[in-house]
Amino acid sequence: MNVRNFLIVIVSAMWSFTSVAQSNLLNAKTPDQIGLKTAAQLISDNDKPLVYGYVHDRDVLMGKTTWEIIDLSEKINFALYFPIDTANIGSDRRSLYDVLTKAMRNGKITEVYTDSYFNTKKSIEDIQGSLTRIDTTDAGREQINAGAQISPEYILKQDLTAQDVSKYKIKGYWYFDKRQSELKYRLLGICPITPDVYTMNSDEKDYIELFWVFFPAAREVLHEAKAFNDKNSAMPVSFDQILNSRRFNSVIYKEENVYGDRAIDEYMKDNAQNQLLESERVKEKIRNFEQDMWNY
Repeated sequence: MNVRNFLIVIVSAMWSFTSVAQSNLLNAKTPDQIGLKTAAQLISDNDKPLVYGYVHDRDVLMGKTTWEIIDLSEKINFALYFPIDTANIGSDRRSLYDVLTKAMRNGKITEVYTDSYFNTKKSIEDIQGSLTRIDTTDAGREQINAGAQISPEYILKQDLTAQDVSKYKIKGYWYFDKRQSELKYRLLGICPITPDVYTMNSDEKDYIELFWVFFPAAREVLHEAKAFNDKNSAMPVSFDQILNSRRFNSVIYKEENVYGDRAIDEYMKDNAQNQLLESERVKEKIRNFEQDMWNY
């Protein structure tokens, strides 16, 4: 294949992905035709996330479990946070929080747990109770005290939204594959950090781990959901690709250790700088293991 034909193949492949952003945008005669896909497009879009290769336990020469925090106030992490208001968005883009909660309500994601060790499952009723706050006004309490049925207008209902998510916690496993002589990372769980729904209106909010999702069980849902590609809006990237390729910035706040997986801020208190330096030390320790495998 000469260079000219190779470039034609590359350009054709790139154009095949442009339909993901705004299908039929250039061919639409009316606005309601935007987003309609042909039968061929539907078939080509019916793909799956990249399958993980099988890793035998004997092939893992070194392993280390780490917990990290993704701060959504950092620009590099905006793809996981926005859009927070989808009312005026002309596409089907959603924030990562909306994708996860919608999939849980629809039963597409069922592997949801209370902590990062995935021991206790959370039902959809438990999750819903953490997402919605139901309260009554003073007038409603007066009706209850008088023995009357409370009027609907005196019932206050407030839901957590994507705007309330400040951070994500992730759990992953770094390992050295001796067959491929390569240091690799496998994401295991993800958890949104939000204010407690009953402290949202107070001055001092209580931030909690809302739920932990076992990441491998949610990959198909996250692969179908597309995030915004700031460099080329015609080629959006899926949340599965962002998280698996680690296209985000994070800080390690805990590693597995002999002290019952003690967090960094538990043994380095009241010193944020030392906590960041300790986080970098853990990263460097993992990287050095790969470097030490080679002799020059």
